[in-house]
Amino acid sequence: MSLLFLIFLSVLQGVTELFPVSSLGHTLLIPALFGLHIDKHAPQLLPFLVALHLGTACALLWYFRQRWMALVRGFCGSLAGRRSDDGHMMWALMIGTIPTGLVGLLLEKRIERVFHDLRIVALALIVNGVLLWLGDRLQRARAHQAPEKLTFRQAFLVGLAQVGALIPGFSRSGLTMIAGNAAGLSAAKAAEFSFLLGTPIIFAAGLLELPKLFHAPDQLADALLGGVLTAIAAYLSVRFLMRYFEGRGRLAAFGGYCVLAGAGCLVWFMLHPQPV
Repeated sequence: MSLLFLIFLSVLQGVTELFPVSSLGHTLLIPALFGLHIDKHAPQLLPFLVALHLGTACALLWYFRQRWMALVRGFCGSLAGRRSDDGHMMWALMIGTIPTGLVGLLLEKRIERVFHDLRIVALALIVNGVLLWLGDRLQRARAHQAPEKLTFRQAFLVGLAQVGALIPGFSRSGLTMIAGNAAGLSAAKAAEFSFLLGTPIIFAAGLLELPKLFHAPDQLADALLGGVLTAIAAYLSVRFLMRYFEGRGRLAAFGGYCVLAGAGCLVWFMLHPQPV
């Protein structure tokens, strides 16, 4: 893997993992558009991807470090019988993590095999954009009746929305923000819950494959550089997005991008079929 390609993939992962535009979809589509080939059987690829996930998770943990400390204190207090909003939120996050954890372990590899056709990935990106647009309209319709706390049932349903992101082209953060909006959260609170909810999933994805990182010691330097670059890109992304949604930013903008980008990719790959 060349240095420029390494930098490109690292920054792409750090940005698209958190923006509601599908990191997996972009990782498949953009290199193919430029004729860049990703060898899925290359020995350095898996350690590299492990490092990218850990870099993203570390960036999220650092950005929300004070929030996580409050959540942990609230959770410990709840075990001692003390009720608090932070304790409730921690339980909601734990409940919301369950659906994706179970479905991901059981079906992720099968789903990936089905969606190797880049035309299907581009079509999924278009649908993701339409969903973001609909979610934006729903959020604006409920702008004056927004509770700031989810019930455990709502948290489970928001977590269930993450399952859709196992399909390349659908965004984990986008789907959970839409689900948060549907549950009545404001745009900023839905974004925060999405990022908090995604942190253990992204971190676990890296930790589960962590031993394989050390099975390729000659690739550690590339993996470390990729992880650092992804962490920087992810930190800047979450910082921008939180300010964007706190300032009444809209999901519809990302929806429009996904529709246009997906349509462009769909036309391109219909005219230039890719080898399977």
